[in-house]
Amino acid sequence: MVDLDGVVWLTDQPVPGSAEAVAALRRARVRVLFVTNNSQPTLAELVGRLERVGIEASAEDLVTSGQAAATLLAPGARALVIGGGGVVESLTARGVEVVEASPVDAVVVGWTRQFDFDRLAAAATAVRAGATLVGTNDDPTFPTPGRLLPGAGALLAAVATASGVVPQVAGKPHRAVADLIARRSAEVRATVGDRPSTDGALARLLEVPYALVLSGVTGESQVPSLDPPADAVAPDLGSLVASLGW
Repeated sequence: MVDLDGVVWLTDQPVPGSAEAVAALRRARVRVLFVTNNSQPTLAELVGRLERVGIEASAEDLVTSGQAAATLLAPGARALVIGGGGVVESLTARGVEVVEASPVDAVVVGWTRQFDFDRLAAAATAVRAGATLVGTNDDPTFPTPGRLLPGAGALLAAVATASGVVPQVAGKPHRAVADLIARRSAEVRATVGDRPSTDGALARLLEVPYALVLSGVTGESQVPSLDPPADAVAPDLGSLVASLGW
């Protein structure tokens, strides 16, 4: 399992060596499953972005937190969404009706730049009226080349605080995404990511090794105090795969 943001790319900039690393793994007959907490892009957009950085992929090679969040809702449910096209796509595929106003069965919060006071107020009001609060993930930050932006977890925390309700969270490292991964792949050998609190914790949940790469949100100075500790640490995915001799 390989994370995307901070591992394969930073926003639209590829991490050098990532495409070559994926190619080397595939030559060694290791299947690569891309598992991302970013629910904003659609599957087609993610496939297109992978192709632009030199990685051939299909929708079957992707697991997203939006897909995991959709499994927490019943088909036919009505949902108010704070999030991008990816989470809407996942909910629609599940048979969930995405609506703009109450009454709703659930409020689903993912990563988006379209977040303001009115959307926060509408979401909190719906939750206080009885809607289930679901977060695609609770990452506090989102890595970009120049800086860390607020992540989906920051938006989710605002809705949770305003509504007074503890959310259900679907993405890494929570059970919903672990179950989705298990249905997609019979055997998981390792997980690679840039965030120990999500990628590392998911590896522990699945009882597989965790490799940390330092191309995203985690810096080298943080390695000695990691919780959970990584089984391997490398500057980036290319260096990691090269160290394995593949």
